[in-house]
Amino acid sequence: MAIYHLAVKSVSRSTGRSAVAAAAYRSGDCLENERDGLMHDYTRRGGVEDTFIVTPEGAEWAQDRSALWNAAEAAEKRKDAKVAREYELALPAELDAGQRRDLVRAFAEDIRDRYGVAVDAAIHAPHDYGDDRNHHAHVMTTTRVVDADGLRAKTRQLDVRSSASIEVEEIRASWAAQVNDALELAQVAERVDHRSYARQGVEMEPTVKMGHASAAIERRAEREQIAAGEEPHAVTPRGQINEAIQEARGLGYYIQRGRERIHEWSDQLRERAELAAQSMSSFVQGAARAMRSGLHVSNGDGFDALPALDQSPRREQTPAIELDQPGQADRDRQRQQDRERQHGRDGPDIGFGR
Repeated sequence: MAIYHLAVKSVSRSTGRSAVAAAAYRSGDCLENERDGLMHDYTRRGGVEDTFIVTPEGAEWAQDRSALWNAAEAAEKRKDAKVAREYELALPAELDAGQRRDLVRAFAEDIRDRYGVAVDAAIHAPHDYGDDRNHHAHVMTTTRVVDADGLRAKTRQLDVRSSASIEVEEIRASWAAQVNDALELAQVAERVDHRSYARQGVEMEPTVKMGHASAAIERRAEREQIAAGEEPHAVTPRGQINEAIQEARGLGYYIQRGRERIHEWSDQLRERAELAAQSMSSFVQGAARAMRSGLHVSNGDGFDALPALDQSPRREQTPAIELDQPGQADRDRQRQQDRERQHGRDGPDIGFGR
């Protein structure tokens, strides 16, 4: 996958370095430092895929690497002066050589236009002893503005504390945008981000920087472990920390995938429940329409149209008025005559008790 890396460094006399030596090493060239007479010959070094110099308009003299960096050395008088600045860039392995060159050139031109400096770029292939995807570039710039007559005023934006962090942040963001544009142009889905995981809102612990010494020890130990038939494992403290971080990331990935699957299942169950509810609603509405239709068209009492709750035949309704039975009138007349005779024997009721 494409990775993001941009580091801003300085070439300073305070650490015993010179711009001429640094440019010779990065470009695989042979340059003489006119200030101290030392010859720096790196023509036999390998891994340098491409080099080029980008200069402001009218400063064609700076296309000569020896003239450019000797002028940078001559312009500084202090023993601790910063004689050059370097940008270390990681290049996407997903791009081919031509695409990587175009990407580095676009960055170099952006730095030239931003500060008015000369830019010396060297594109390096991955090291034989490291990751074979580690394509990278070293982009050296002058610390002074360059024009047709030589080097002029210092570019202080990256030297002053109040503005340096802002400048570096903008350069890092610009480089991320350029890398993503190149990946999109190459129809590569990968993207990079110059922000930390925390700033991106990603809950992932970053690995620690190994450093040259630890990385060399890990590579040697891995070769020995493979030769002995052992499973490779970290042997340095930094390597062990990164190994634990990678294992935690793997566990976190499975946990996250599990959460995603649970959400997917929940969504599926919710969709099925909604479909079932819709089907039940349609069934109930259809049954209600059938009942209303049966009540309207029935010739009887209307209940024949209703679905039976069981299979037993319905009982006949009991009439509300009792029908006259044979001989009932004669019996009623006989009872009335009996009451009248009894009343005649007892005499009229005058309201007094006996």
